[in-house]
Amino acid sequence: MTHADALTRENLRTPKAAAIAGMLFSLLTVTIFWLLWNSVPADPQEPGLWLTTNSHAVTLGLNLVPFAGIAFLWFMGVLRDRLGEREDRFFATVFFGSGILFLAMLFGASAIVGAILITFSAEPKDLVNSATFHFVRAAAYTMLNTYMIKMAAVFMMTASTLAIYIRFAPRWLALLGYFFSLLLLFSSHYIRWSFLLFPLWVFLISIHILRDNVLRQSDTPSSSSHQS
Repeated sequence: MTHADALTRENLRTPKAAAIAGMLFSLLTVTIFWLLWNSVPADPQEPGLWLTTNSHAVTLGLNLVPFAGIAFLWFMGVLRDRLGEREDRFFATVFFGSGILFLAMLFGASAIVGAILITFSAEPKDLVNSATFHFVRAAAYTMLNTYMIKMAAVFMMTASTLAIYIRFAPRWLALLGYFFSLLLLFSSHYIRWSFLLFPLWVFLISIHILRDNVLRQSDTPSSSSHQS
């Protein structure tokens, strides 16, 4: 690496506060799904009574989704910055791809639910009694509870593997990620709240990264003064 490349890398260093993005994602995600779970019945074949009683809570949750998605992108950037040049191409591809697919499923399902709300406000009786409503309602349910959760599990498993080999996080956090990802892969249909394990793991990883950044920053002045 040339001197110019080193200076560029130093100027483009990830901000220390970027580690807070994972914590923000975790809090927003828990809030979003708490609003949705308390407002929308788990049964995808329900008649749609929540559209008249809980639409405001659902709308609030949907409005928070883009901010959670932005925070998750920052969190992915923080993890890739921690990997640095030691990043393995195979695992990095699966890691990055599963994260993007997770966001795509989250945004897609949110857009479907938002479309239901808009259509219901225009034609309430026609929508609820139509086959289209039940189709899109089932599509949103399947996208969230099957595909999105599975992509979250793959992301967590791959990131945990990278944490073990590259050691950007403690081994216990990586093993915890394996355990949580297996629960998401095989128990998400039986335990409704199991998805909350994903934002919990992201929150723990973010706390470790933030703590590590603070410790490094506090050690820098003392080391430089000792050298001078």
